[in-house]
Amino acid sequence: MSTAIVPAKTGESKHELIQLVSFNLGAEEYAVEVLKVREIIRMTPITHIPNTPPSVEGIINLRGKVIPIISLRNRFGMSSTEDDQHTRIMVMDIDGKLMGFIVDGVSEVIRISNAEIQPPPSIAAGGIDQDFICGVIKHGEQLLLMLQLDRMFTSEEQDAFAGFA
Repeated sequence: MSTAIVPAKTGESKHELIQLVSFNLGAEEYAVEVLKVREIIRMTPITHIPNTPPSVEGIINLRGKVIPIISLRNRFGMSSTEDDQHTRIMVMDIDGKLMGFIVDGVSEVIRISNAEIQPPPSIAAGGIDQDFICGVIKHGEQLLLMLQLDRMFTSEEQDAFAGFA
């Protein structure tokens, strides 16, 4: 007999289980809510667009939909690396728009309770703007930074991305 993954609503949201997709950029691990992730695909040829910010790699056609592709390494101020067999594009729903994010690799889907999420640090580490770091999770021997990628873009950037579709 299987048990429910998410407990019945009892009014105590800190005990509610949530699912996260963990991914890595270099040696660091990050996580996003699984409900934001539409799919994870292997690297595919990207059509580059002139005069875009360095973090915008370009666009791809995904089953008839044109979606912008963002390099999280560039966005976070990390040095670029060559794509390899682990590199993936995480297609996510960001404020109702599909966007692809290039990551070095996708690790796993994890389940944690809200109580396990610690508040983000008061200072940003590694040049990452802390506005979209919504928590820190101890997972095994590692710390995961929980991200809300919809907070990463200004309204002007979101409007520009809407023009790609």
